[in-house]
Amino acid sequence: MTALNPLGAALSDSKLNLISSLFNSRKDVFAIHWQKGKKSGYMPAYRFDPYRYKMHRMKGGTFNQYTDKTYLPLTDEEIKKHLRGEQLIGIYPLLKNNTSFFIAADFDGESWIVEALKFLQICKVNSIPAYLERSRSGNGGHVWIFFEQAYEAVKSRKVMKTLLEESGVFSVFDKQSSFDRLFPNQDYLSGKGLGNLIALPFHKPALLKGNSCFVNPETESLEAYQDQWAFLSAVERVPVKHLDALYDAMEAGAGTGVVTGTNASTGAAIPKAGQVAFRQGLVFAPGAGCPGGS
Repeated sequence: MTALNPLGAALSDSKLNLISSLFNSRKDVFAIHWQKGKKSGYMPAYRFDPYRYKMHRMKGGTFNQYTDKTYLPLTDEEIKKHLRGEQLIGIYPLLKNNTSFFIAADFDGESWIVEALKFLQICKVNSIPAYLERSRSGNGGHVWIFFEQAYEAVKSRKVMKTLLEESGVFSVFDKQSSFDRLFPNQDYLSGKGLGNLIALPFHKPALLKGNSCFVNPETESLEAYQDQWAFLSAVERVPVKHLDALYDAMEAGAGTGVVTGTNASTGAAIPKAGQVAFRQGLVFAPGAGCPGGS
């Protein structure tokens, strides 16, 4: 696992814009990580008057009960502090209109590498650019998929859950899967909360250990890309039309054909066990080999 130079050094506007455009989330709020003894977690970052809050506490009130507070917006300065390691922030992917600019699959546990690679492979077969980030702990990962435009969470989650199931990574009956959840983790906001958050990558303390950054799935030990900026600049985003085509095919229940290609003269599908395709030509490949992993 190779240590990297921190991304927090010499941050230009173009680099900040790159991060903000890829990890495009709610801008009116973000979460901050806290730790007290052995306990830790995330909570929304708030702006409030410390003196008034102190008086509220003296009267027996709690922070949850304190109403004279507002969300802090996610600004470039907050992102800079994250990259420099001054704070660890989480972002809320599900926008107020129930769309998102990305979706990420979270993998934890002993088999996280094998199963993340399977998911990457089925995404590749279905022409979905997907990218693997090793988590802060180094004991898990996130597979990120970025969209050209904000896309309905109910649709993107349907597409990804179907691909996870077809790859053999996830099943409602399999309690041993390393797959944990998707971000966003809801189809719609309930009106009572912000939806689940996901930690923004590139937190400096973890980055120095080769974690919280993107890794090359074709290397045996999942080596981190040495130039994360160059990597981010080359990230491809999925066109909404392609997501719609996948979603419509899944809703139509067309995932029953078994093909590996087409006959050059007739255009008919050539059957072969081990690959599943939609009739529209959108291919699933359950159990396919994974690049650079076992």
